[in-house]
Amino acid sequence: MARLINYGLIGCGMMGQEHLRNIALLPDTRVAAIFEPDAAMAAAAAEFAPDAKFVDSVEALLAVETLDCIVIVSPNFRHVEQLEALAHTRPLPVLVEKPLFTDPTHIARIEAFRARYPAPVWVAMEYRYMPPIAAFVQEAAAATGGIKMLTIREHRFPFLEKVGDWNRFNRNTGGTFVEKCCHFFDLMRLVMQSEPVRIMASGGQDVNHLDESYAGETPDILDNGYVIVDFASGARAILELCMFAEGARYQEEVSAVGPKGKIGALVPGPGRFWPEHLGDAPIPQLIISPRDPKGPFVREIPVDPTILEAGDHNGSTFYQHQGFAALVRGERENAAVNLQDGIMSVIMGMAAQTSMAEHRMVRIDEFTS
Repeated sequence: MARLINYGLIGCGMMGQEHLRNIALLPDTRVAAIFEPDAAMAAAAAEFAPDAKFVDSVEALLAVETLDCIVIVSPNFRHVEQLEALAHTRPLPVLVEKPLFTDPTHIARIEAFRARYPAPVWVAMEYRYMPPIAAFVQEAAAATGGIKMLTIREHRFPFLEKVGDWNRFNRNTGGTFVEKCCHFFDLMRLVMQSEPVRIMASGGQDVNHLDESYAGETPDILDNGYVIVDFASGARAILELCMFAEGARYQEEVSAVGPKGKIGALVPGPGRFWPEHLGDAPIPQLIISPRDPKGPFVREIPVDPTILEAGDHNGSTFYQHQGFAALVRGERENAAVNLQDGIMSVIMGMAAQTSMAEHRMVRIDEFTS
């Protein structure tokens, strides 16, 4: 029998509750303590973790002696200060939601945190663990003969409502291409096995949230755009985001092409959003299309229904937590997504946002030098 892991959670809004549901599916795990200042979200979280102790601050959470690890699922702009609180008070292994930070001025603080934090830090990049995407990553090099072009398309629903509407403004989220798209920039680096050099992007806020007002302010988050990334290897990638396309059959479409052929993955959106009158939701697919002999090979990659129903990310949160639990138990040495991965994914998003705002190509070293 594996050692019981006691989790402490910071934040139990929509994504925090997804973490709770998936932790509950793992053997020998228990959510021991939760800090969630919103009463409604705390009440909802108590349904998924009825034995958890609810506390009124991060400091009180860290004082719970039984904790083995922390999961940070607070609003984006709180992540840096809460990581620093752990470093100062009790440096436990931590799984911190993306994005790691929201402002270029935070880079120095994250670097200082990394230099002194003795415990493992895993940055939550759920898209890596979607079964069709995981298969894509594993088979891309062989199917393409070496990737030269990578395309990621997400056609999805608008931003959902969050506590206090914090996700309606760039100052809280880092901007759409940080908040939403750091997942995809992380995936680009993982697939390419190379570092980004320059980014050119175009985007805007054309449809969503324009008729909303919060304390007299209209949201400024973007809802669509294109991002082209040049990598040091000479390969290139493009991201296409549209957040007013929830009628699409598949939410994510990822493809890579090289001298031998093409590989693609198709991922449906959350099952709870699929229209009932259309019957069963689409099954994820992996499609390999060699140049010689020509002809696509289609492979369905279904996800266990119990895992699928535990969240909105095609089962990936469960598989991510499997890896994190193994890290906490000492069954693996390193986090699959480390602080450097988290830093670079945010920098790529910030470069994209800068390119859109300033109508120019942006070098990555503008943020790293």
